[in-house]
Amino acid sequence: MISVHAELPLQSFVLQLELQMEGSTIALLGHSGAGKTSLLELIAGLRRTAKGRICLDGDVLQDTETGRFLAPERRRIGYVPQEGLLFPHLDVEQNLRFGAASGDGAKQRLEEITQILAIGALLRRYPASLSGGEKQRVALGRALATSPRLLLLDEPLAAMDHELKERVLPYLLRVREAWNIPMVYVTHHLEEAKALADEVVLIEHGRVIQHGGAAQVLGPAIRSLLDSGGSLENLLDGRLEGSALRVGSGMKVWVPASQSAGERAVFTVRPEDVLVSLRAPEDLSARNALPGEVVAIHEIGPDVVLRIDVDGFEWLSKLTRVAAQQLGVTPGVRVFVVVKTHSFRRLS
Repeated sequence: MISVHAELPLQSFVLQLELQMEGSTIALLGHSGAGKTSLLELIAGLRRTAKGRICLDGDVLQDTETGRFLAPERRRIGYVPQEGLLFPHLDVEQNLRFGAASGDGAKQRLEEITQILAIGALLRRYPASLSGGEKQRVALGRALATSPRLLLLDEPLAAMDHELKERVLPYLLRVREAWNIPMVYVTHHLEEAKALADEVVLIEHGRVIQHGGAAQVLGPAIRSLLDSGGSLENLLDGRLEGSALRVGSGMKVWVPASQSAGERAVFTVRPEDVLVSLRAPEDLSARNALPGEVVAIHEIGPDVVLRIDVDGFEWLSKLTRVAAQQLGVTPGVRVFVVVKTHSFRRLS
């Protein structure tokens, strides 16, 4: 559990936080400059002038009343800033070993990190020769090598193009599964938060305006996130059953063939590729026609985004406002979500 009761003057406002975060993966969302990075820096110990009390799993990291301040290097917290900040004079292997935990299992851990992040071929290269995605994977590996009890990630995918994001996001999912390290993850992208988080904190102008489970916060936050430039995707995390993907205990969708049955997989579908029908479709080539209910409608310029609940999974469908009016869709209306198999893009 992370407890933050702190106050920190920033350039345009005062960051004032009263937070108790208990999730295994916590997403911090909000407009640029809302205070998300400053919160990470508070937890990491990089904002010593802050007033208040910060605790991690009962361990007091900072308390201005008692004068306690635990130095950043003693907190056992892995922090990956946006820039990665690799040491330019060290090759990748030396960067990984810098600050790495010692003792039994240290060598094995480095080997596991190298394998999971697929950076074995980079070990003799220097940061200047790495791509943006490679630098972020190495920076993440360096943080993991310290055997942290908490991982802080500050928009690690922000500087990457769409292709790079599709390659790096699965590594974060694999890290979460392999080591079960709690994460606090700053992003303004819905698909990243939906993929990683079980708890979400929405921050605006240094204040928490929403805090709760991912499903509870992300749905109502869609409009705010879109207005701030957040991206929109349907991200499905499940287990393969032949050429189908089982998401949760209910929904089953058909995905592109040639997948290995039984393994975990993550697919993404653009909202533009999610069609809506008021009746069960017949004689269509699309294999996925899923009955659901419209939860909410968000107007975005000339378009609308429908949130549609199907067996507990919330689909996002983007239509023109004219199409939505012609269909007569409103919250509570029963519809069918129609998706072609080839609209699914696999991430991991």
